[in-house]
Amino acid sequence: FSIIFLEQKDGCRTLSLSAHVGFDSLPDQLVRKSVKHGFCFNVLCIGETGIGKSALMSSLFNTNFEDSPSTHFLSSVRLRAQTCELQESNVLLKLTIVKTVGFGDQMNKADSYQPIVDYIDAQFEAYLEEELKVIRSLFSYHDTRIHVCFYFISPTGRSLKTIDLLTMKSLDSKVNIVPIIGKADSISKTELQEFKKKIMSELISNGIQIYQFPTDDETVSEINTITNGHLPFAVVGSMEKVKIGNKMVRARQYPWGIVKVENESHCDTVKLRRMLCTNMEDLREKTRAYYELYRRCRLEKLGCRDIGPENKPVSLQEVIEAKRLEFFLEMERKEEEIKQRFVQRVNERAAMLEEAEQQASMPVLTKFDCLMRMHQEEELKLGEKKKFLEDEIAEFIEKKAITELIQSQVSVSTPAVSLKTQGLQKVSADA
Repeated sequence: FSIIFLEQKDGCRTLSLSAHVGFDSLPDQLVRKSVKHGFCFNVLCIGETGIGKSALMSSLFNTNFEDSPSTHFLSSVRLRAQTCELQESNVLLKLTIVKTVGFGDQMNKADSYQPIVDYIDAQFEAYLEEELKVIRSLFSYHDTRIHVCFYFISPTGRSLKTIDLLTMKSLDSKVNIVPIIGKADSISKTELQEFKKKIMSELISNGIQIYQFPTDDETVSEINTITNGHLPFAVVGSMEKVKIGNKMVRARQYPWGIVKVENESHCDTVKLRRMLCTNMEDLREKTRAYYELYRRCRLEKLGCRDIGPENKPVSLQEVIEAKRLEFFLEMERKEEEIKQRFVQRVNERAAMLEEAEQQASMPVLTKFDCLMRMHQEEELKLGEKKKFLEDEIAEFIEKKAITELIQSQVSVSTPAVSLKTQGLQKVSADA
């Protein structure tokens, strides 16, 4: 075939073909390969217990996902993952639904969002570890990175809670957030529209970035522009069927009427499903961008750089070799420190043993002299104590003799006094 030169741009020429070659079948080959391998999609549902997370997931995918009820009395927030395979028109989808359990039930809600952030980072870390393996199997690896986060907002009609703002603010740089008003049939349509405007205003004022449906693609720009105007989605989920006329439809039946899940005038469940199906690949692409940001920060912490000190490109092999050399030098330094401590302890032990041996090998005569000296010192001490006691005894005897003498003098003078007293008494009586 003859090739016609058209232009040269960035060192690459653009040419036209004079006849059919056949490489235009590449997209069809990719489609067949992707269909054969299947797709994976992961959804994270964040919301309070009983807000309708399970019912909405069952309504979106027209499948009754069996899930055990959760309790309100958990000490911390937990995440429960459920993976299943769905097939539609020979297209296989491995769907993973991750739900929060006990979110917002604690008295102290300050750290309720932290387990969610840790879970998202753990999925990024697992994929990074698979990428850095020597023998990789990314083609068959089950990618568990979260592609979209449905954040369920309680239908209070007032404003967002503090825990809602904190959680979405901590997640908007890690995952695609789609705000959802759960159980939207509990408030009127007028209150619902005002509530939507208030939510969007609070998200903008707090600098929270939510997922915006792309409008740059001509095929979906119109529908995505309309869908952006419906944020946040007001959804109602139910797998119960109610007979209306001659048809059985999924709905929620109340004393005042029936709310049809598939009716767009009743709720936004169908709009949410349409958005999910239309932008599923874009959500996957945005997730890769979030992962690239995590990967970059993670590798920079490990010391990996693309540019060296002199703004020259650095290969990964050089970085690994430098880190390996640094690691070996650090290990040698620590090994030398351990050796020095070991030698010091050995020397101290040897000195103690040597001193013990010297004491053990001391001559018997020397030991006897030491004992005699100690005996003489004890005798001197005992002699001093004996002399002190003897002095105290002599002093005590002297005091005792004086006391006895005084007592004898007192006993002699006492009868004379008594006789004199008796004579006085007789004289007075005679008078």
